[in-house]
Amino acid sequence: MTISKVDPLSALKIGFITSVAIGIMIVVAMMILWFVLNNMKVFSQIDDLLQTLNQPDLLRLGEYLEFGRWMSFAVIIAIIDVVLLTAMAAVGALLYNLIASLVGGQRITVTDE
Repeated sequence: MTISKVDPLSALKIGFITSVAIGIMIVVAMMILWFVLNNMKVFSQIDDLLQTLNQPDLLRLGEYLEFGRWMSFAVIIAIIDVVLLTAMAAVGALLYNLIASLVGGQRITVTDE
C-alpha cells in the first residue's frame, strides 16, 4: 500500500481537535499547579518577603501571583498552542504531499493475521 497524498483539510481538523485538547490540559494543569502552590503557602511566604523588603516595585510583583493572572497567562498560552499546532498540522500535510509527489509516496505493508 502506498500513501501518496494526505488531505490537508483532514489534517487541519485533526490538528485543531488535538491542539484544543492540549490547550485545555494546559489550563487545567496551571490551575492545579496554582492550587498546590497556594496550599503549600508558597505565595503567602513570597508576599511576606515582599512586605519585609517594602519596595514599591517588588510589591507590584505580588500582583502577578494572583489566581486570575495565572489563568489569563494559561489561556493565552493555550490560544497560541491552538493556532500554532493547527497551522503546523496543515503545513505538515502540504509538505508531505509535496514530498510524496516528488518521491512517489510512502510505502507501507499491511498484513492480516
